[in-house]
Amino acid sequence: MKPMRTERLILRNWEDRDRALFHRINSDEQVMEFFPFRRDRAAADAKMDEFRAWIAEDGYGFAAAEITATGESIGFIGLLDTDHVPSLPAGTVEIGWRLAPEFWGKGYVTEAAEAWLAYGFET
Repeated sequence: MKPMRTERLILRNWEDRDRALFHRINSDEQVMEFFPFRRDRAAADAKMDEFRAWIAEDGYGFAAAEITATGESIGFIGLLDTDHVPSLPAGTVEIGWRLAPEFWGKGYVTEAAEAWLAYGFET
């Protein structure tokens, strides 16, 4: 996927340097409050690899979100083809996000969601 830029973020495919953050957000009690599971490191690594593969296949996906000014990864925000998830209705696209708690309430999801929605309707 070609990285997308917003006012404060870069939305891009996952890199190995994102693995620790990806595991942290997927095992955090606050972040995962409404999910019936927590991921250990191996499961988080496998899911990140799956996200990377889906982005390579579709050209979009649940992409890493990075603060432009600092280069710090904060979580993910993106669109996902539901054909990849058997428990979801096929042939649709969902928007989703998961951020480390210290980045909540700063408008990052709104900012990125606006960019993703524009992308979704333009492509």
